Amino acid sequence: MAKRNFDDFDEYADRYRDIHSANVKMSGADSFYFAEQKVLEIKKYESEPALRLLDVGCGDGATEIYFQKYFPGWKLEGIDVSGQSLQKAVKRNIGAASFGLYNGTEIPFEKESFDIVFIAAVLHHIHFSLHDQLIQEIHRVLKPGGRLYVFEHNPYNPVTRYFVNTCPFDKDAKLLTASYTKKMLRKFFNEVQVRYTLFFPRKGVLSKLISMEDKLGWLPLGGQFYCKAKKTSIAGSKSSLFKYYFSTHQAQSSAVGSQSSIVKFVLSTIYNCLLLTESLMRLMYSPMMPTQNN
Repeated sequence: MAKRNFDDFDEYADRYRDIHSANVKMSGADSFYFAEQKVLEIKKYESEPALRLLDVGCGDGATEIYFQKYFPGWKLEGIDVSGQSLQKAVKRNIGAASFGLYNGTEIPFEKESFDIVFIAAVLHHIHFSLHDQLIQEIHRVLKPGGRLYVFEHNPYNPVTRYFVNTCPFDKDAKLLTASYTKKMLRKFFNEVQVRYTLFFPRKGVLSKLISMEDKLGWLPLGGQFYCKAKKTSIAGSKSSLFKYYFSTHQAQSSAVGSQSSIVKFVLSTIYNCLLLTESLMRLMYSPMMPTQNN
């Protein structure tokens, strides 16, 4: 059997958004909603009016619609290995965006060309042996101080697993855990943060809880997670998953209004329960979790 390097999206290019929307219908939102949601997450961190962004694995360019909407002064570049998807992207006539084909390993831009690199739901379609090479290329094209945003599905969320297992173009996908993704990024980036998103349905009774999601970003049960990494001159030492959870929990605790001892005790208890839950889920899903050899 030939080695799988990249999943082929040419056959899905014309129907990608329809297929994706049908697949996630149970969530109460469509494919374009989730494209916009990622841009809105980035908007929480970025406010500079004139930056240059690279979208690695841009597909049909739907996300660029929302980058142009919320960051009208940004210059947008999108690259993908799917020529058919890029044709769809070009037809969108997004004024601030340019799209181009690349080979999946070498990013066709000079070093230190971009302020922001965005890569969403792409790495689980690439063989794990190629992840480091791609992240190294992204690091190369980022300017000093530049930021990388990596969005991925959370394999510990059962609804996410259902969507992935029933999606035609995800049939060969190998999901990444947040801990794997953070560890990989720390090989090249000094500052790496992890946040979880999409905890509640987007319609129905539970959708009223969506406003709470910003406060739950530390909770490793959201439907997706993202990593924000910043390029600095010297890569820092690796930090453990426990250390990340502890530091994030401390930050979350400090944001609680009264800072009462009761609130701290409750958060600490939840935090310890989540560590135990993650350990149990690792045992339950270990055959399905990614390794460097997948």
